[in-house]
Amino acid sequence: MSQIPSPDFLRRIAAAAAAETLPRFRQGGDVINKRESGFDPVTEADKAAEQAIRRLIRETFPEHGIVGEEFGEEKAGNSHIWVIDPIDGTRAFISGLPLWGTLVGLTVDGDAVAGMMSQPFTGELYYADGGGAYYEGPGGFRRLSVRRTTALSDATLCTTTPALFDMPRRALYDRVEASVRLPRYGTDCYAYAMLSAGHVDLVIESGLKPYDIVALIPIVEKAGGVITTWEGAPAEAGGDIIAAATPELHSRALEFLRA
Repeated sequence: MSQIPSPDFLRRIAAAAAAETLPRFRQGGDVINKRESGFDPVTEADKAAEQAIRRLIRETFPEHGIVGEEFGEEKAGNSHIWVIDPIDGTRAFISGLPLWGTLVGLTVDGDAVAGMMSQPFTGELYYADGGGAYYEGPGGFRRLSVRRTTALSDATLCTTTPALFDMPRRALYDRVEASVRLPRYGTDCYAYAMLSAGHVDLVIESGLKPYDIVALIPIVEKAGGVITTWEGAPAEAGGDIIAAATPELHSRALEFLRA
């Protein structure tokens, strides 16, 4: 069996997760706060979806490792590691907003090589394999491609919320936002899908974990975009992340973020 997952396998993962998340969406289930101070919610849907995804990966790729947000690591020393965020955007999920998604990505020797973002409420699947990045859902199947925006003044920028940036990152982010045409908030993983589909141009976030970003890296890159840390390093380890539609736009935004 190929070590790069097929689109059919990614669809099976999306379906297995949706079977756990959709019946619980907008149903007012219990929410647990994982933090003693602040708010980091987790729901029964998060846990059930991750368990379903793990079972499918173990059955299909028993030699692969897994890292998940809710249940940690197994076989983490393997060259092939699946990275899972069962519900990226849990705050949106518990608020009834369809701006959350299931993220599952595969790294090989630390490099993200395949990934998917599934939004089952809207019926959308964004994924990348060895051949490219693709969309399936309302409107039909198509290959994903970023738009060719090069100027900040023409760009649409997304971030989950500027309130998540500490200082001095908030001041650096604000400089970028002041230079773009249109900023939008509250998008979580959905922003990267919109960038890959050619609807927005920049995504800037801070303090991400690997499970927040690994699945999205190959989607952005295979659609023609650029995704790195604010220092220009690979994004697989998370941290402060910038994704841009073009190298030119990426470079111009980094000038502000590095100042």
